[in-house]
Amino acid sequence: MIRELEANDINKVMEIWKHATIEAHSFIKKEYWLDKYNEVKDVYIPMSKTFIYEESNGTKGFISILNDDFIGALFVDVSSQGKGIGSQLVEFAKKRYHTLSLAVYESNKKAVEFYKNVGFVLYEEKIDEVTNEKELIMGWK
Repeated sequence: MIRELEANDINKVMEIWKHATIEAHSFIKKEYWLDKYNEVKDVYIPMSKTFIYEESNGTKGFISILNDDFIGALFVDVSSQGKGIGSQLVEFAKKRYHTLSLAVYESNKKAVEFYKNVGFVLYEEKIDEVTNEKELIMGWK
């Protein structure tokens, strides 16, 4: 089931974010992500519309949409990846928003392929000035 985030979901969402982010972005130091934890929890999640994917045994993933068109976060619990949860979250978002865009690091090959497979196309390439990593701006209409 996919539903809107409630206040009591935030700690589980942040645990998923922390573990999945560190694993997906092994090309960036773990400390960078740990330093971002409170900013994500206290700023980005509250300013976005977040939907969680939940099964009977708990929350398995989430998607956060900023400004009604930007996927700021899409993360699935590391142990639940590859089971279609991310695809279901993207399809859920596509039904609610007319266009979607996102930024993904080029070095995160698994995510880049995932987004291509769910219909996103490359719009632009740029360098993230903070991490010095190449980011791909992708979109769906």
